[in-house]
Amino acid sequence: MRLPFDGLRVIGGKWSPQSYGVKEFLSRNHVPYQWIDIDQDAPMRELVSSLSGSVTRLPVVLFPDGSHLVAPTNLALADKVGLRTRADQPFYDLVIVGGGPAGLANAVYGASEGLRTLLIEHNAPGGQAGTSSRIENYLGFPAGISGADLAQRATAQARRFGVEMLTAQEVVGLRRDDPFRIVRLANGAEISCYAILVAAGMAVRMLGVAGVAPLIGAGIYYGAATTEAAIYRGRDVCVVGGANSAGQGALFFTRYARRVIMLVRDKSLASSMSQYLVNRIAAASNIEVLTRIEVTEACGNGHLEQVVLRDLDTSEPRRIDVAAMFIFIGAAPRSEMVSGVVECDEKGFILTGPDLFQSGRKPRGWTLDRDPFLFETSTPGVFAAGDVRAGSNRRVASAVGEGSAAIYTIHRYLETV
Repeated sequence: MRLPFDGLRVIGGKWSPQSYGVKEFLSRNHVPYQWIDIDQDAPMRELVSSLSGSVTRLPVVLFPDGSHLVAPTNLALADKVGLRTRADQPFYDLVIVGGGPAGLANAVYGASEGLRTLLIEHNAPGGQAGTSSRIENYLGFPAGISGADLAQRATAQARRFGVEMLTAQEVVGLRRDDPFRIVRLANGAEISCYAILVAAGMAVRMLGVAGVAPLIGAGIYYGAATTEAAIYRGRDVCVVGGANSAGQGALFFTRYARRVIMLVRDKSLASSMSQYLVNRIAAASNIEVLTRIEVTEACGNGHLEQVVLRDLDTSEPRRIDVAAMFIFIGAAPRSEMVSGVVECDEKGFILTGPDLFQSGRKPRGWTLDRDPFLFETSTPGVFAAGDVRAGSNRRVASAVGEGSAAIYTIHRYLETV
């Protein structure tokens, strides 16, 4: 049956984590959709029940051709909306793992200099930076730019130079088969190339306290969750974290929330946040900053209602009523796919170039006469740039610079193949 609508519709529940995930994936990949809350639309609720068999199997995604998907995976959704999920060729000069600023910059420079380039991104272009509500200290944008806008511009630029980009594909491993390097995807497919750049960035660090896990997507979110911000118009929300991403998020939520409460473990924001953000937060009339505070529990029936805090100096407990909690507590490197293949430091960051030398000795297993190039790992032909690399300073401009500069060393390596 062809349904009477134009465009893609997502039918779900406001407190459904799966519905939030689908909305976030579509928004970050710039796929237009109409959101329909089944609690506000009785006919659509009946339609969901008939299509999915239960109003708890959410969301249902309706397409203009009359077809639908029930609680789809990102890969199934990407396939259906026309995003590229499969490589056109079995072999490339350069495969880039990760579509954040480092990966996108590397793709632009690689393709513009004639390399057959494939970029593989597990979620959406932009990486963590793509979720930032506003980046105000990036060179060339005096009024600031959102992470989503920056990612969209970079993606368009990469495609204009002929970069092939896969979305919703996870790289789970890589191996060496000289002179080739091979990446393995989660679906079992393998793609061969001469050189690999690992620019997989960081994965969010989970807040491991009672009550958080069941409420993710139902009032608790990792990152800015810009698709959900309007839901909390006129209500109180809290932001956990004290670094730049938390500050940018807090300022963004002031457009909607009645009050934004920042929960910070340090004595002040200045220890981990850029001064321009500290100043803007101090000037915001609806931001309250609580320092030396940690979250010990999240409470709610189906959705977040209350957060339990502990004063780190006095151990006194405290409860605050909030409708949402946005978590920015740092991240860990996404380097699992290179485990056992390249050398990493004790925290999992990939070692490159001079950092590979221990007491003047070359890395274990390195058999070449030359030293590793600047962004090269302990496996020749495998490079790393951006936040996943040991020694990176975790800034967007730095990631762009590393991704751009790595092309020079990749070219030097390709001359030896």
